[in-house]
Amino acid sequence: MLHRLSRLLPRFILATAIGGVIILGIPQLVASQFARPYIYTVESVPSSRVAIVFGAGLTRNGTPSAVLRDRVEVGVQLYKAGKVEKLLMSGDNRFVDYNEPAAMREYAVSLGVPEEDIVQDFAGRRTYDTCYRARHIFGVQNAILVTQSFHMTRALFTCNNLGVESTGTPSDIRHFSRRLLTYWHIREIPATAVALWEVWVTRPLPVLGQPEYIFSGETGGLLPSKTDL
Repeated sequence: MLHRLSRLLPRFILATAIGGVIILGIPQLVASQFARPYIYTVESVPSSRVAIVFGAGLTRNGTPSAVLRDRVEVGVQLYKAGKVEKLLMSGDNRFVDYNEPAAMREYAVSLGVPEEDIVQDFAGRRTYDTCYRARHIFGVQNAILVTQSFHMTRALFTCNNLGVESTGTPSDIRHFSRRLLTYWHIREIPATAVALWEVWVTRPLPVLGQPEYIFSGETGGLLPSKTDL
């Protein structure tokens, strides 16, 4: 009996692993098919009033990581090409000594973007939070999303399903190691499954607050209810 179980156990583990990969892979496939028509280059993307630049980590000295620099640089390219009027820098600022939006803003200013055309979202802790807050706090109805290709699928799926009509411009400037790229793509598989669950089922509330509409006098067609504030 024990001998038989020892022979079946590896097969069971393998079958379970394969089943898990298939189940987790379905959301990734759904999101990829959804996002594909909305991805453009800087030159070909339709104009929008706002570009949403997603946070991506800081170095030890508080400057943008290489991944984040690429995102900011493509946001700046969109701005200088006249594709957008404002840049919404959304990132994590849970700790006093960790401020992604401020670092993003400083880098964009150093690249020639006027300070008044940069808006900071200090509670963009996750992709879901960034998209939800763009609509409910900043009144954004449509936007160009700026992030790397490995993350673009989830970002487009999430924002479009949370009320922000979005296109995307990948920020694939630097070449990263195969090991890093593999890790990022694998990480997106469960992250995308969670995104579909949150968008279609649970709709959790992120950190909210008072509205901060990007364009003076505009609400983006949205008046937040008291429960949203």
